[in-house]
Amino acid sequence: MVEKIKNTLETKEKAIIVGLNCRVFDDEENSNEESLEELSALVDTAGGEVVASVLQNRGEPDVRCYIGEGKAREIAELARNLEAELIVFDNELAPSQAKVLEQIMECRILDRSGLILDIFAGRARTAEGKLQVELAQYKYLLPRLTGMWGHLVRQTASGGKSPIGTRGPGETQLETDRRHVRIHMQRLERALADVRRVREQQRKRRLKNDIPVVAIVGYTNAGKSTLLNRLTGSNIQANNRLFDTLDTSTRHLKISDACEVVISDTVGFIRRLPHHLIEAFKATLEELQYADLILHVIDVSNPDWMLQAKVTEKLCDELAPEGVKRIAVLNKADACPPEEIPNGGLLISARTGENIDELLRAIEQEVGREMKAVSLHLPYANASILDLLKREAIVKSFEYLEDGIKVDAVCNLRIYGRVKEFAAEA
Repeated sequence: MVEKIKNTLETKEKAIIVGLNCRVFDDEENSNEESLEELSALVDTAGGEVVASVLQNRGEPDVRCYIGEGKAREIAELARNLEAELIVFDNELAPSQAKVLEQIMECRILDRSGLILDIFAGRARTAEGKLQVELAQYKYLLPRLTGMWGHLVRQTASGGKSPIGTRGPGETQLETDRRHVRIHMQRLERALADVRRVREQQRKRRLKNDIPVVAIVGYTNAGKSTLLNRLTGSNIQANNRLFDTLDTSTRHLKISDACEVVISDTVGFIRRLPHHLIEAFKATLEELQYADLILHVIDVSNPDWMLQAKVTEKLCDELAPEGVKRIAVLNKADACPPEEIPNGGLLISARTGENIDELLRAIEQEVGREMKAVSLHLPYANASILDLLKREAIVKSFEYLEDGIKVDAVCNLRIYGRVKEFAAEA
């Protein structure tokens, strides 16, 4: 069985980050100061320390070693001088490019995708999250098993620390038994299929009860978990760090007597999110496919917020049904200078609670317009209607009286049409 490497860093590893700006790349693919700052934050999140940053301009990537052999040798010399152990690239490298770069630089080579997967391996908490991350790691590592990291596995097996990029499945047994790995991946996929079936059953119950679903999406560290805590009074862990939330957190939120919703916090998005992760996290991201409303949380205190919003919108377009209403929630207003606050959207601070009441009203306006609070008096001859309401509405309370059943409920207009003759005011 594949060795599990302990997710521990005793000391910070020194790393150099490398970006490539090419005219053949689009804005999202190109590296720039902002994307390298984000990559630096990812390295820090993984437990490393960035000691140098290199941004190279080229017409197009070098097929053999991505940045060209001359630049690779220049960075290798820089790594020796700074005693850096790790070189992290801002774009995903082909397996052959990573191998050549490691031979030239005599350092461990990691790309953005591998780094994000490594962080996810240390952050997954639920059984579902761990399954999703492990499957994504196997899909990423399988084509890269050409001896790149064998020395690292030997190091950790002998009691050393786990360097960045080696958390999760080790490499040695992957090389010796590819067939076994593929079988294990199939088991993970079956386990995730079971997770999807359970989620589907839960969704069917919610849809049957006509409880609207609100999904919170946004760039990583935009404040989604903080907003969920603020809205629901729950205590979801919320820290100022990248990818703090991997597992979907779902809570009930009662906005008023006439409006109750299920609200879900989803994994944060990031530019160039590895496609392995998008595939593996479909069980989590499927929440978007059933959403009645999407809250797109944007950190307006971040200078790069426009590109972050664009990345999130693009992924939402791929994952959410067409026509689902979205509210742009401009978060961290308390940390943004007034003159830099953008127009449009709903300005809030999840941390301080600023304008949260206005956001609740906006949610109710969008999802509560089809819901109606009713007080009913059901004759005992029509007692079966109470069962109907329990199945397909939100029953707030009911009381057995001498001449019937008093019921307070919230239902959609379809159900109201069936029970309105028993309304107390009728």
